[in-house]
Amino acid sequence: MKNYLGIDLGGTNIAVGVIDEDCRFVAKHSVPTQGRRSFGAIVADMAQGARKALSMAGLREQDVTYVGIGAPSTIDPQNGHVVFANNLGWKDADIIGEFRKNWDIPVKVANDADCAALGEACGGAAKEFDNVLMLTLGTGVGGSFIINKKIYLGGNGYGCEPGHITLVYNGVRCTCGRKGCLEAYASVTALIRQTIEMMAAYPTSRMYEMCGNDIRRVDGRTAFEASKQGDEAALQVVENYVSYLAAGISSLVTTFRPGVVILGGGVSNQGDYLIDPVRQLVHETCYASDLIEPPEILRASLGNDAGIIGAALLGK
Repeated sequence: MKNYLGIDLGGTNIAVGVIDEDCRFVAKHSVPTQGRRSFGAIVADMAQGARKALSMAGLREQDVTYVGIGAPSTIDPQNGHVVFANNLGWKDADIIGEFRKNWDIPVKVANDADCAALGEACGGAAKEFDNVLMLTLGTGVGGSFIINKKIYLGGNGYGCEPGHITLVYNGVRCTCGRKGCLEAYASVTALIRQTIEMMAAYPTSRMYEMCGNDIRRVDGRTAFEASKQGDEAALQVVENYVSYLAAGISSLVTTFRPGVVILGGGVSNQGDYLIDPVRQLVHETCYASDLIEPPEILRASLGNDAGIIGAALLGK
């Protein structure tokens, strides 16, 4: 049985795993990224961590034919450079060349959200589907299309950004610099902003209790937890958030018609409390939904392991 080696490079941790052909982990290893260090030092730790994971699996370097890396950046299709990893401060970084200074082995690299989607498509919630849309609802809205079990990179090879479709013309400014992106309305960052705005309008809301009367402690769970207790202001926050998310999904489904939509990231931890109303709204608003059944919407099942699995499969 073949084994595959994948690295998920994050702003907090470098997570490495060895998986088998059935996408099951043989070994996992993780070290802190310490992102303020130099590019060379971080990549050296990636190589060292990869060797450590191989050792933990009882394997030798010659037992794998390549290393896959998921990086938090658009990847230049011509040279494999990291175009801009803002959480690490890297621009036009030759991650493949630097890695091979530490270990001369073929390296495959892709965007980390693409790797997570590939992991879910091959070994997670979407493994029964060939064509997948995945949205990760975190600090931003990461997204990826999988077509025939492969990452769709578009005509120029730079990939897709579903989180930056325009949801509201001339709307809230997004971190990308544009206005009205889905990310500006459906990310955890957006949810926190929406929660604080509603709390300001309703000073007796139970959401204050949820954050200890300190708006600096508001997070992506505050409105959801208060809404479960019947707080009217919190219910309005959740309803609005669900509407934004469903509108974005509906547009993407109408354009792409995936076999399934997978939701990951912190907000997806609300499970059916989030996903059931999103399903209903997508069914109501998706083009020709009375004639063409919209795809199922499922919660991601692999958590943080999805990125490692997807990276490991990049060269398969």
